[in-house]
Amino acid sequence: MTLQRRALLQSLTAAVFGSALGCSRDADRGSAQSVALWFSYGGKNREVLERMVHRYNQSQQGIRVLATFQGDYFEALAKLRTAIVARSAPVMSHVVGEVVPYLHEAGVLEPLDAYPDAQNLGLVPALAQVGTYTPTEPKPLVALPFNRSTPILYWNGAMLERARLSVPESWDELREAAKALTVRSNDRVSTWGLECPISWWFWVALMGQAGGEVMGADGYPLLGEEAGVEALQLWQRMVHEDKTMRPPPGRDYNAWQVTNQDFLAGRAAMIYTSTAFLRYLEEHATFPVRAAPLPGFRRRAVPTGGTFFVMMKSAPDHEKQAAWDFLRWMMQPEQTIEWATSTGYMPVASDAVARLEREGFYQKSPNDRVAMDQLKYAMPWPWAESLFRVQRECVDPRLEEAVLNRQDARSLLNEARKQALEDT
Repeated sequence: MTLQRRALLQSLTAAVFGSALGCSRDADRGSAQSVALWFSYGGKNREVLERMVHRYNQSQQGIRVLATFQGDYFEALAKLRTAIVARSAPVMSHVVGEVVPYLHEAGVLEPLDAYPDAQNLGLVPALAQVGTYTPTEPKPLVALPFNRSTPILYWNGAMLERARLSVPESWDELREAAKALTVRSNDRVSTWGLECPISWWFWVALMGQAGGEVMGADGYPLLGEEAGVEALQLWQRMVHEDKTMRPPPGRDYNAWQVTNQDFLAGRAAMIYTSTAFLRYLEEHATFPVRAAPLPGFRRRAVPTGGTFFVMMKSAPDHEKQAAWDFLRWMMQPEQTIEWATSTGYMPVASDAVARLEREGFYQKSPNDRVAMDQLKYAMPWPWAESLFRVQRECVDPRLEEAVLNRQDARSLLNEARKQALEDT
């Protein structure tokens, strides 16, 4: 069987059955080592990743990376967990930062410390594993950053200019700007001042700006305490009292897509979304797209987001060695620059940031600088096995109840905290 046909059959098998790609053929010692990569980037970002994988495959003869799209982050994670149980997981995948502690504590992630150059990758500290989580006892290196992001404020430059408004820097200024930018006719809103998905990531940003923390040092689910309540109440006021903010329909990334489309169509003057969509929004908008840091309250604060590359401990050693070669290549400044400038994600290599500065990239593309500048306000995530479950099972459903049904924010967060403690 030819290598090309084998690769095609492997790709079809993965697409239909969700099983891992890249099993070696010991009998065919002359062929390249195939390794599987499951990924979740869609749209333009998918095109960029597939282009980079193709370039890696063309750059050498010994390794062939077979990249397979597995849906959004949460869909891909569900497939990965199923594959781990079935012992059919790919050697490589990428997962959201909140789930890394859980997967590590479950013993399924390969420690990377001993791999060549693992300690000398030159990563941006705030985006790497070491800076993403609250300092605890030393942990093995199990995750490498690549598509890393923060939430930022986007606004329609033409609308803001017509309204003669400055970029809001505080919650009060955000509310006033949203009022000025909302367009109504006979009680019907044609343009919302602000649109923001009602989801964990954006709530954590607001909670942090109000001075709260997700968890205490002992792992107790604080959920921001009073700050978490204030974050929800800001949304409630803007949706129900000011009537200037639209909570987009849909859940998870469906709501994010609606937010982007409403912004591009002029139905929202300002939006909260990820820096990951920067290039997409710039290329598809018919107006000047501007970006700014999230407004603060008691302090400036943003969570980091996006995903980390991880390697499965159960994979054969020869696949892990081949996978490491690819991951190390992806961490190089050249690759992180290509990824960042093509998408809007942040470059994860320190040398890449320095090079972009020297070459004047951020001066020419100030929107790209926003997320990098926000890193000084980044909130570390707690290294807690329960973090992802607290997000998905305890908090996320109650955010929707509070905002869409206008239920009491304090009571709902108390319920979320109680559930988190009961399930521990």
